[in-house]
Amino acid sequence: MGTLEQDLIAQGFELRQTHISLVFLSGERVYKTKKPVQLGFLDFTSLEQRQHFCHAEVELNRRLAPQVYLGVVPITRGADGRHRVDGSGETVEYAVEMRRLADDAAADVRLAQGRLGHAELAQIAQRLAQFHATARCDAETRHFGTLPVIEGNVRENFEQTRQTAPHALARGELLALERWQLDFLRERAGVFEQRLATGRIRDGHGDLRLEHCYLGQAGSVEIIDCIEFNERFRYGDVCADVAFLAMDLNVHARRDLSEALIAYYARESGDYDLYAVLDFYQSYRAYVRGKVSSMLEQQAQSDAERARATAQARKYYLLAQACMREALEPPRLLAVGGLIATGKSSVSELLGQRLAAPVIASDRLRKQLAGVQPLQPLSDRAFDGNYSAAQTQRVYAESLRLAEVVLGSGRSVILDASFAQNSQRLAAAALAARLGASFTFVECHAPEAVIRARLAERAKQPALSDGRLEVFEAFRARYEPVRDLHAQQQLRLDTSAPINAEDPQLAALIGDASAR
Repeated sequence: MGTLEQDLIAQGFELRQTHISLVFLSGERVYKTKKPVQLGFLDFTSLEQRQHFCHAEVELNRRLAPQVYLGVVPITRGADGRHRVDGSGETVEYAVEMRRLADDAAADVRLAQGRLGHAELAQIAQRLAQFHATARCDAETRHFGTLPVIEGNVRENFEQTRQTAPHALARGELLALERWQLDFLRERAGVFEQRLATGRIRDGHGDLRLEHCYLGQAGSVEIIDCIEFNERFRYGDVCADVAFLAMDLNVHARRDLSEALIAYYARESGDYDLYAVLDFYQSYRAYVRGKVSSMLEQQAQSDAERARATAQARKYYLLAQACMREALEPPRLLAVGGLIATGKSSVSELLGQRLAAPVIASDRLRKQLAGVQPLQPLSDRAFDGNYSAAQTQRVYAESLRLAEVVLGSGRSVILDASFAQNSQRLAAAALAARLGASFTFVECHAPEAVIRARLAERAKQPALSDGRLEVFEAFRARYEPVRDLHAQQQLRLDTSAPINAEDPQLAALIGDASAR
């Protein structure tokens, strides 16, 4: 241990370490210094470089945690030879000063304690979607979403671990994984180019793990420790950020929460197209973490440390490998429809949570296509403007396109819409049949008095749906009875009472889908 560490520990600081940082904790403050290391992808060997990257860390992390990053302070060595934070004497190091966050607010701790569920994941997803929506997106950032750059990153990962990764995974398996990642890029080149064209390449976080996400009171979310030392690792597809966090949940054996996080992010961002590249980015991110573990193996000071690092590397490499495999069972397409105010969205939300599947809601999609916020009402008259037959057809066509993307990834999907016409139901059923997915149309129904009471209540506050009491009669007149679907493709669900997963019909549907 160096004298800087010894002096600060003697002053009551608690020391924690990563492979590139020393983190000193004292009371309500944290001071983080950078180790003077050169690892190829970063260079902290000079004091000037460490000072520069301390300032970069503060500036970049204030995007997602503005109240946490306080500034950069010197660490000095006084005339007595002792090191102090922001003391007198010669400046020998620089530290990022941070407000200390409660350990039990970290998402990894909450997960271990059983306090990380759907509500918390939805909060994180919303925060990330907001961040990505305003994150830098220009010619420089877009360059890092081009196929040659992504391919270069993949090749570099495997080249840098050519000697160390075989300690954790057989060479043949590593070569197959490398080939799969490169083939994925080549075979889906058009998909990656579309991600580039639609502005999905942003200045993101780059190291989005559970331990970096903190959940506070009243739904506040603070996310720390983005990558500041190499823009190449921070600039990229927003899916790469979300996939990193989802991958971390998979490492903790919580695939259900991993899939739920992705579904919530897709809903908040409107980016269901990310499912087309999700498996690649999860595999890529898992391999990066495996590479880091392999580096820690090389730095280990004892056999026990080395064994732990090797085991961790193997865990990540196996997870990267798992993304290659196809789903064991075909996915499902569940279309939830019915008259307005029959509880379609509540049923869809419940199914989405229980099945960890994304919900594509026509009400949200219609507003997205109109360029307005989800709770902003569309003032068009009934069946006109944004609610015209032509626009409704566009909404359903886009819903099916997005559902095809999700199903193409081997995952189930839920469509939340009225499905008032048989042609709409049959189109969904045909999509499922074409992709080898099973299909169920869940028709929600409730007594007219219940519907009218719900519509009266809905009118009192902003809502995602613009369905109102004044259009109910006209809507009901246009609603076509279900026909042309097979009996096994239909479920008529009474939603007059609050939605309950224990309802025998719904429980059977959930159980059947879960089994798949």
